[in-house]
Amino acid sequence: MKSPLLSLPGAVPAEGVDEGVAAHYGDLFREQRALADGTGFVDLSHRGVVTVSGADRLSWLHLLLTQHVSELPAGEATEALILSANGHIEHALYLVDDGTTVWAHVEPGTQEALIAYLESMKFFYRVEVADRTADTAVVHLPAGSITEPPKEAVVRETPYGRDLFLPRAGLEEFAAAHGPAVGILAHEALRVEHHRPRLGFETDHRTIPHELGWIDTAVHLQKGCYRGQETVARVHNLGKPPRRLVFLHLDGSEVHLPPAGTEIRLADEEPDGRKIGFVTTSVRHHELGPVALALVKRNVPVDARLLAGDTAAAQEVVVAP
Repeated sequence: MKSPLLSLPGAVPAEGVDEGVAAHYGDLFREQRALADGTGFVDLSHRGVVTVSGADRLSWLHLLLTQHVSELPAGEATEALILSANGHIEHALYLVDDGTTVWAHVEPGTQEALIAYLESMKFFYRVEVADRTADTAVVHLPAGSITEPPKEAVVRETPYGRDLFLPRAGLEEFAAAHGPAVGILAHEALRVEHHRPRLGFETDHRTIPHELGWIDTAVHLQKGCYRGQETVARVHNLGKPPRRLVFLHLDGSEVHLPPAGTEIRLADEEPDGRKIGFVTTSVRHHELGPVALALVKRNVPVDARLLAGDTAAAQEVVVAP
């Protein structure tokens, strides 16, 4: 979905997964500071929107998701995962129930596969699954924002701000009334600062929730009966995940950021030393400078000096070894 807000002054289109919205509107650090101060909004209208309605929606989703949602109160935000049979992460959903319908936004382009899976699991449950991406846009208001959401919006409130599900036809009117608009790069910089993983960025085909800290926010350990639950329980009770998420402070003298996929090695080893991880997301932060999230092997010492490609990096623990 291509956002109409790309016509705003200064808008520079994002690339890759986030194509369709603005990367920034001309001043990346100003936009980051605006979000940190609780002003402006982020256009996330490229994200997929899926709804589940019907009398059995919560009890049915409870059987499929990693999160406990059978008694989810109306208006309470949560996040949840769908795993493979082997416990690997396939989908990440950001949910809220409005009393009659569960609304979820998901990574751009993943809604079709998600809906196909949900439809295959309906059986005799009284539920209706719908793709609302074409008529609903997601907008993010930062924590501390005093913007009053439109009456027609479904609001998902989190510690990081509010996600609004807006009629897509009203997106330009909302932007005119509640600017300034902030690009996705500023949103990403604050996501990295807060150590928040993102599907397709911090995940690959074998990622399990424990590696990213999602075990604390998107998985309920006292419920079962969902696909992949055996792996979740076994790793939690009997072992450790093979990798762990870390936050990296990168050498600020380097002109270029190490891109996603850049190999990480121990700085004390030879230049061709063994690979112990890789960068998942790197950003320039308005206060912290160049920083990144990365996945490294669990047994990498927490005080080890690292190299991300040729860039020196110091790690902060996100997931304990």
